[in-house]
Amino acid sequence: MSAAPEHLFPEIPEFTAGIEYFGEPWPGFSKNADQPLIGEGDGSIQDASDPRAAYQTLMGADALRYLTLQVTGAKGSGHPGGFASSAEAHASLMMLGHTNIVTEVGHHAPGFYSAMFLDSSLEEMGIRTVEDMRNRFREREGLLGHLSGAIPGILSPAGPLGQGQHFAMAGALLHPDKLFPVTIGDGGMGEPYPLSAMMHFHTAYPRATNFLPVLIWNGYSQEHHAMVSTWGNDRMVAYWQAHGFQEVILVDAKDFDDSAQEGAYVDSTRFSLDARLAFAGAVLQGVDRAARSALGGRPTAFIIKQLKGAGVHATGSKSHNLYPKDTLDQPHISDALKSRALPAQAWGIVRENFRRAGGGPAVATAITERAIPLSDLGQLPTRDFPVGDKEVPATALGALVAAVGQADRRFVVTNADGNEASAMKNINEALGIRHPTTDPLYNQRPDGQVYEPLSEDACAGLAAGLALFGSRSLWLSYESFAINGWPIFQTVTQAMAELRRRTPSVVAMFTAGALEQGRNGWTHQRPEIENYAAAQMRNGNVYPLFPVDANMLQASYEWALASWNKGIAIFASKSPLPVRTTLEQARDAIERGAVTLFESAGGDKGTVVFAVTGDMVYLPVFEAKDLLESKGYRVRIVGVVNPRRLYRPEDIAWETCAQPDNAFLDDDHFNALFDGDMLCAVSGGPGAPLEPVMLRTRAPRRELMVWKRGAPTATPGEVMAFNGLTAEDMAGRVSKMMG
Repeated sequence: MSAAPEHLFPEIPEFTAGIEYFGEPWPGFSKNADQPLIGEGDGSIQDASDPRAAYQTLMGADALRYLTLQVTGAKGSGHPGGFASSAEAHASLMMLGHTNIVTEVGHHAPGFYSAMFLDSSLEEMGIRTVEDMRNRFREREGLLGHLSGAIPGILSPAGPLGQGQHFAMAGALLHPDKLFPVTIGDGGMGEPYPLSAMMHFHTAYPRATNFLPVLIWNGYSQEHHAMVSTWGNDRMVAYWQAHGFQEVILVDAKDFDDSAQEGAYVDSTRFSLDARLAFAGAVLQGVDRAARSALGGRPTAFIIKQLKGAGVHATGSKSHNLYPKDTLDQPHISDALKSRALPAQAWGIVRENFRRAGGGPAVATAITERAIPLSDLGQLPTRDFPVGDKEVPATALGALVAAVGQADRRFVVTNADGNEASAMKNINEALGIRHPTTDPLYNQRPDGQVYEPLSEDACAGLAAGLALFGSRSLWLSYESFAINGWPIFQTVTQAMAELRRRTPSVVAMFTAGALEQGRNGWTHQRPEIENYAAAQMRNGNVYPLFPVDANMLQASYEWALASWNKGIAIFASKSPLPVRTTLEQARDAIERGAVTLFESAGGDKGTVVFAVTGDMVYLPVFEAKDLLESKGYRVRIVGVVNPRRLYRPEDIAWETCAQPDNAFLDDDHFNALFDGDMLCAVSGGPGAPLEPVMLRTRAPRRELMVWKRGAPTATPGEVMAFNGLTAEDMAGRVSKMMG
């Protein structure tokens, strides 16, 4: 063992510069690794049972382990242990040409980056050598600690556990000829959604079986034994079968152990070379069988059971993190690197195999590296409802959604709470609810475009995954329950801000707001999701929209459909409400951020400005206007409809976004809207969306009247009274402050 053994290997590939240790060739190297087994232009190996295939797969696995540990060790930071258990499975997928791999496990990032380095995708970032990779890991403009859409060849981010399957299912739906493996860890098995989401997806889309969950079953979470560590193999297989997986293939390293390791979970890197090759061959053939099964129409899962940390500096949970003390000069790190060190020739073989896998480097072949052509929507059937009429905003939106789905057959609408219950039955009638049985009474049919599992997580996940992968979608939800799907919405919108290509915005509309859910009690009166959306506005690509009426809701959706790389959450009612703007005024309001809905002709006691988010809450605001006018006040009512536009440019990280949007309302127009003797900001939900107004207003007197909490079963008027949002409350507050 030596650093840079030039006397042994006169041709050291340039990309290996920065590798700490090279090793000697394995027995049988000249026979099994004389050339890359993936031929130029082939995209994959030809025979998974070929002993040379197992040999080169094992080399690939050790190369991934080595890079993962050296790169994290170079910074004394990162997570090598979890990916180490998966190395044989990941290398097998690469050798078989299945390179559109996603993961739910953010801690596997160093391993995924290692794969992207070996296939040369990271050269797009200027990372050409191992030294470059070491220097750029966990650095700004480099390789983030967790997966990011900014990294060439990476299909999707990894956020909270229990999300990765959504990306795999979205990919499977959009690309039926490709396999989408998704790696899941022991931690993910503790989440309540992954398997049920996959089962429901298969029920709705029985032909889309080309996603392959790959469980990395290693017995540990990040700090202790995993809960599923107590299960035996039969129970684990039965668990997956119970969730609809017809083929469950489990390869257990324990079955190949010739090193007398104790316990149910073992480290294959401690085996003899022959046993290691046998294990790698079993994984390779198992993955091949699983891939053929999934692509052949059978829901399939692959499980690799191997001790966490196999082949790195420690095992079990102790392998999860590196800390500042875990540097490359420490014996436990250097010894582990030496044990995985490959000869220089092996690095060249691994790189050529990975470069050729799947038809070329992921930066050129991954499905998310190129945009999907979108169907032309033509002219949407918008209606200019007369000002003064009463219309249901949600129903007006439904007509547009129906037209989008009819023009774009890939378009999917998701809703856990039912479109009919949200006054959008017209969507179901036009597009059909996706279900294996046909029932006209319920508008359900096998080819429907409305996906309705009773899970906000599943609905948000599929919609967000489809948008990220380049297709139009719409996530609908009751406002009170949307929080259950928000984590993946947040993950995807952040990824879109970094993405290296344009993709349709992920669009959501939340209805059945707190004020119109009085009869259902406080369980359905939870508008806090508005604060979550508002909290992301400063990110630069997140836009909560608060249309005031049916015309403006149509304008909001038009605007969302024409946007790219944004996260857009629209809040609107399912109740009949007055139309207060023309369609032209509505479109202008969305672009500008706000619109004047009313201004008094006179008044000598001073000017009171109401800045309002919502739609139903305008009912008491306009009543308050009447009361204040009767007392001699001049009143202006301003609808705050796109509050992201109302910040100052320096408040927003817009310039860091992949599709930067620097449209902000200038000071003169802002002041024309909001200047007065008093500003009273009002919301039927919480107050965060009104932050930009409160930040910029020059009004000497300011008040904020917003949601407090849910009420017992009550009418909308009683709910408003409970929260101090009646006309009397507003007028009284203004009168008191104005003196």
